[in-house]
Amino acid sequence: MNSFTIDPSKCQRDGLCAADCPAGVIKKQSADDYPEPTTDFEKFCLACGHCVVICPHQALSLNWLSPEACPPIKTNLNLTTEHVEQFLRSRRSIRHFKKEVVGRDLLNKLLEIGTYAPSAKNEQPWHWRVIQNPTEVKRLAGLVVNWIRMVIKEKPEIARQKAYHRVVAAWKKGKDPICRQAPHLIVVHADKNWAFGAEDCASALTYIELFAPVMGLGTCWAGYFYSAANAYAPLFEALEVPSDHRIFGALMVGYPTFTYHRLPLRKPPRITWK
Repeated sequence: MNSFTIDPSKCQRDGLCAADCPAGVIKKQSADDYPEPTTDFEKFCLACGHCVVICPHQALSLNWLSPEACPPIKTNLNLTTEHVEQFLRSRRSIRHFKKEVVGRDLLNKLLEIGTYAPSAKNEQPWHWRVIQNPTEVKRLAGLVVNWIRMVIKEKPEIARQKAYHRVVAAWKKGKDPICRQAPHLIVVHADKNWAFGAEDCASALTYIELFAPVMGLGTCWAGYFYSAANAYAPLFEALEVPSDHRIFGALMVGYPTFTYHRLPLRKPPRITWK
């Protein structure tokens, strides 16, 4: 059974859908023919929706996606290069958060945007674990400290290289160097056998990082947390992640305490031209 349909009253037979199909599963025999699926369409279609959204005449519909279901791109909202450059250069990793909690609707919006990130073969492998309760975030941070103490004891040279003793010392003083007293934590996990889990999940978290400032929120990768998540069974189990999954990243989320007023400089790009 064909997995897409063509409305002949709308189709201009321009072949855009076939030309742009990344899997090459749409064919067009001649200029006068309408596009049609290849015999292996259903096996190799990536379900990316390119064919639906590239058609300016709304002539093609997949069996799961119609043109009407896809919002039109509003060209009046296009950003200038100056807008985008300032936005990207002004993004900061936030390590000081207000105690104010973020509503579930805003957190859910972040995750929704994250799902629009690119992924290998359009697998969209990510699963999300949102730690919404600040008290639970602090408890999980304590588990990370327990893991760090274990590393200090069992692998002292590695612990010295990573200055883990400073982390423990700060924790003893009532500070939180693990989650920076962020009210919330977003953890992303995926099937551990998916070859591109790290890349796909990092891409989704990057989308979240970039969208968060637009909503008045701040984020920062929870590096200590992420390092411990797969290595320390008590933490992995506390997150209730499926045993056949791997945790690929964690973001602290909350309202930033401070406001930044200038754009910091970066090292110039190291480029080799060939």
